[in-house]
Amino acid sequence: MTRQAAAEQVAGDFYTRHFVEPGPREDTLILNMGPQHPSTHGVLRIVLELDGEYILRAEPVIGYLHRMHEKMAEVKTCLQYMPNMGRVDYLHPLAWNWAFVGAVERLGEIEVPERAEYIRVITVELNRITSHLVWWGAYILDLGAFTPIMYAFDDREYLLDLLQIPTGSRLTYSFFRPGGVSTDLTEDFLKGVLEFIPYFRSRLPMYKDLVTDNIILRKRIEEVGVIPLEVCRRYGATGPVLRGSGQPYDVRRAEPYSVYDRFDFEIPTDEKLDAMGRYRVRVAEMEQSMRIIEQAIEGLPEGPHIVKGAPKPKWKAPKGEAYFAVEGARGKIGVHLVSSGKANPYRLKLRSPTFSNMSLFAEIARGTLLPDAVAILGSLDLVIPEIDR
Repeated sequence: MTRQAAAEQVAGDFYTRHFVEPGPREDTLILNMGPQHPSTHGVLRIVLELDGEYILRAEPVIGYLHRMHEKMAEVKTCLQYMPNMGRVDYLHPLAWNWAFVGAVERLGEIEVPERAEYIRVITVELNRITSHLVWWGAYILDLGAFTPIMYAFDDREYLLDLLQIPTGSRLTYSFFRPGGVSTDLTEDFLKGVLEFIPYFRSRLPMYKDLVTDNIILRKRIEEVGVIPLEVCRRYGATGPVLRGSGQPYDVRRAEPYSVYDRFDFEIPTDEKLDAMGRYRVRVAEMEQSMRIIEQAIEGLPEGPHIVKGAPKPKWKAPKGEAYFAVEGARGKIGVHLVSSGKANPYRLKLRSPTFSNMSLFAEIARGTLLPDAVAILGSLDLVIPEIDR
């Protein structure tokens, strides 16, 4: 019997004993996991009901970090609001930059220079790698190994030094503008990126030997947290969580935007459906991001980095509404912008991939062991500020 089958049997037996058969519920323990638990990666609280070490019920409790990003959009102009987009998901902020300016550009029918589109692709893909590196190091740390996060942050620092050149920041980027980007790429930046790619490729075999093929890791996450494709669809899961369940859905291919249709890259998937499958997808995605970056630098056209006559701080979006979606490190990011014709948006709705991905945890965790809850949570790559937006 597999671990997943055993977990389902335990969960089914408990359900029958405590919910179907009459009588009081006995011998269960209510345990709060978080909101200060390190593996919850922020202020996420999960109320667990346990039968011994088996999880009978897992109820995520959110809202500890709500910052009213959507409401703040109603009192700021579109340009004033840009810094907010760097703070929704602090690990892949450039994707949120892009989702917002994409909605503004679609609403205002603003053309984007071709060079700016390539710059966006290069910087967003670099930022995707930095996000996956944080996830990789922190996930292994959650499972009890300290050394890998040192390697992950060493490589991430290399990238942050590069991204700091055009953006002026290392974490909460506000680099995109309606109609382009704030600054052009320098030769030093492009040279540094082309030097980073072969360096990082040489590191990936070490990552594989040290962690991916490590029998301790494999025993912790193989056959743990199996997420059937039907469950992903029911909860609206996207990104590596969905692709780890075998569905090759990626906004860059399914709903092509910018110049992504010009690049040759693969959409990694895994048929195991478990935590290891989601792990393998993210590791493979870092290589695909490097492929995209190489092609974008090779084809980088000349021209302006921002359209002439780009919106000024007091620019008023035309009356109407627009929606724009991009592929973030955690899945599909969507921005729905509604304008009444004033300088401030009438309404802004943000579609957070982490919220949908986290929502399925309650169903997947039922019947698993308590230590497996950490492995499952980490495999979902949750960023709580993105949920409490």
